[in-house]
Amino acid sequence: MLRYGASRCFLSFHALPVPSSLVRIRPFHGILPQGPTINQRRDQDGVAPVMGKRKSLSTVVPESISTALSIPPPTFTEDPTPPSKRRASQRRVSQRKPDTGSTNPNTNANVLDAPEALRASPDASEQDECMNLGAAGMDVAEQVKEEDSDSPLSEVPDVEPPAATKRGKAKSKPTAGLKNGLEEQLKKTAATSKTDTDTPVKEPLFLDPEADGEEEADEEEIQAALSRPPPVNSDYLPLPWKGRLGYACLCTYLRFSNPPVFSSRTCRIASILENRHPLKDPNEPPHATKNRPDKEQPADIARGQAFVESLGKANAKDIVKMLRWNDRYGIKFLRLSSEMFPFASHPEYGYKLAPFVSEELAEAGRVAAELGHRLTTHPGQYTQLGSPRKQVIDNALRDLEYHAELLSLLRLPPQQDRDAVMILHLGGVFGDKEATLNRFRENYARLSPGVKDRLVLENDDVSWSVHELLPLCEELNIPMVLDFHHHNIIFDPEKIREGTKDIMDLYPRILATWKRKNITPKMHYSEPTPSAITGRQRRKHNPRVATLPPCPPDMDLMIEAKDKEQAVFELMRTFKLPGFDTFNDILPHIRKDDNKPIRTPKKKTLKKKKAAKTEDEDLEAADEVIDAETDPVQQIIPDDEVGMGGPEGRVYWPPGMEHWLRPVKKIIKPKEPKEETKMTPAQKKKAAAEAAKEGAKLEEEVHINGVKQEASVAATPTPANKKAKALAKNTPKATTKKAANNVKKSAKDVPTPSMSDNDSDDVMSDYEKEPANPKMRRSAAPKRQSGRAKKMSYAETEEEGE
Repeated sequence: MLRYGASRCFLSFHALPVPSSLVRIRPFHGILPQGPTINQRRDQDGVAPVMGKRKSLSTVVPESISTALSIPPPTFTEDPTPPSKRRASQRRVSQRKPDTGSTNPNTNANVLDAPEALRASPDASEQDECMNLGAAGMDVAEQVKEEDSDSPLSEVPDVEPPAATKRGKAKSKPTAGLKNGLEEQLKKTAATSKTDTDTPVKEPLFLDPEADGEEEADEEEIQAALSRPPPVNSDYLPLPWKGRLGYACLCTYLRFSNPPVFSSRTCRIASILENRHPLKDPNEPPHATKNRPDKEQPADIARGQAFVESLGKANAKDIVKMLRWNDRYGIKFLRLSSEMFPFASHPEYGYKLAPFVSEELAEAGRVAAELGHRLTTHPGQYTQLGSPRKQVIDNALRDLEYHAELLSLLRLPPQQDRDAVMILHLGGVFGDKEATLNRFRENYARLSPGVKDRLVLENDDVSWSVHELLPLCEELNIPMVLDFHHHNIIFDPEKIREGTKDIMDLYPRILATWKRKNITPKMHYSEPTPSAITGRQRRKHNPRVATLPPCPPDMDLMIEAKDKEQAVFELMRTFKLPGFDTFNDILPHIRKDDNKPIRTPKKKTLKKKKAAKTEDEDLEAADEVIDAETDPVQQIIPDDEVGMGGPEGRVYWPPGMEHWLRPVKKIIKPKEPKEETKMTPAQKKKAAAEAAKEGAKLEEEVHINGVKQEASVAATPTPANKKAKALAKNTPKATTKKAANNVKKSAKDVPTPSMSDNDSDDVMSDYEKEPANPKMRRSAAPKRQSGRAKKMSYAETEEEGE
């Protein structure tokens, strides 16, 4: 018996028995809109309200729902591997149609690329902070997830920035920073300020890395940037190199291989909600258009969870391929994507990793231990422990626990496990640096031991310099990551100069923060774009770096550049680092490490008249057609070698040549229209009628003007003649013959000039000598008769004169 009675049951119209755990579920008929609170969203996510106020998702749907359902979740499989061999008479297999069950973003529109993994660094929030994806063949608008479209912070309305700035001009409104949690602090700051809005302020009230959006630099800012002292760099190079070079999150060569290999697949919340519903035809595989989830049927949270977990499993499996690829080309350091498991730390759609992906992560850790590979993570810019907003702190705590679980499930050896750290920025200033530091101390004390063992802090390029961060790290026993690029933008000019020389004096203190915890130190290096002038412009990362920083030669150095692993290759080639001779330039638009069919043009066969054939002849003809249409396949490449660059190691693409990663696009030229087009039956009939009219006109002219007029008409080209000739080509033979006969008959009736008897005898004798062929006689007679008539007329005139 149902607990809430028949009036509360939303599924009572079904004839099949329904488990009691489903009586509170109703189908979801739309995409979840963004709202300001979590409770408002829960009223529309496919779960019916329950009596009383709901406190959490567990009070709405019990955990036993996943086991009480009789409908199994759909299977999400990887792309099928190519066959080991092909039969001689095998028919052509049609191209695999896109479906919603694949984890390949090229075939499943629900699978997207995580934006943070594509950028040079997760904290790089400026535009153009990733490689030219469009040139590499990616549809950015369709395949890359919108920036923070499902972030909890994006659901909070913006707060207007201060009315005046340093130069008395209003700044652009931030898109993700300065939320309503700071509204009271803004009012207090404005009330206690002793200066009005027209008084210049030394610096903005808030320097918040949450605030995206690009600010245009005015002339005064550019002049101030140009007048700054030049940087003072060290001439020391850490050679011979004994450390490990690494890149962040994504390998460009593997990402654009076929099938793509990367560990940052993600999706939208709307896709999770849609996949909670069963397919329209459960017996058929999912399809993007023909077999999509049926929103008219009841939603199942477990089914939507199976979809998002399939993306996480595919990401975890691809780590192994990325590690082996790196090892082949001398790379021993990789930063894992924080978005490997979509929405794992979300307040409503979050989940634990251990129940479904422990084996895949353990396998990745085993390979990393075997190859001596270091793995780290870098939570995004919204993970802040110094924010005054409680919601931001709660999200940050969940996110750090998620990263700690991810790294712990790798099951690395002790030293590699200690080296698997989580890099974090201190965050925004929020108007008062000292108050922000105190909030960080309080929230750091709340962290679990597993998170504290892995947490390290990095100086940023917005608010916190090395001199401000290093004392905090020494106080709380937190290792500090030195970022050379950030240091050249944010530093204390009273204590240190811009450049790499003066910062070397702080190396002993920085390295000591690592040694206290017995963790291998690491540093970050990147370079600004050459055209950058102001501090805001210099935050953008260059696609590649030109030199090595003056770090210890055994340092683990993370290269944060747009071109990812290609920037590491560039350093290897420049300084002949270990592994520089393991790779070569790729062939433009050609890959020899994929099992793809070689398509050849079809042979054109001449059309033959149909003839009666026996059954054996029909079968032989069918086999010949099948063999001709079958696509030949290149030599089968083992799965372990697919995407690995082939025996020549062709994995390097020169700067700016991202388009070499994709095949050449076929340009289909429109066919040129033919000069002579086939006439329709109606056009032929019309042309025949016009030809008949022209023939009638010619006949009248012959009767009136005689042979001369006929000859002159035939000899003189006129528009009518041209039109008649052109139409005669397209008229049926029967019509043209009939018109010609009429003309010939009329020509015989034309009177000719008189002649004498002697001349007539000569003409008859000549006529008798003509060939007996009647056709030749008919064609030649009019011409000879006309010529002799002219001669006879002149001869008669001469005789009369005599």
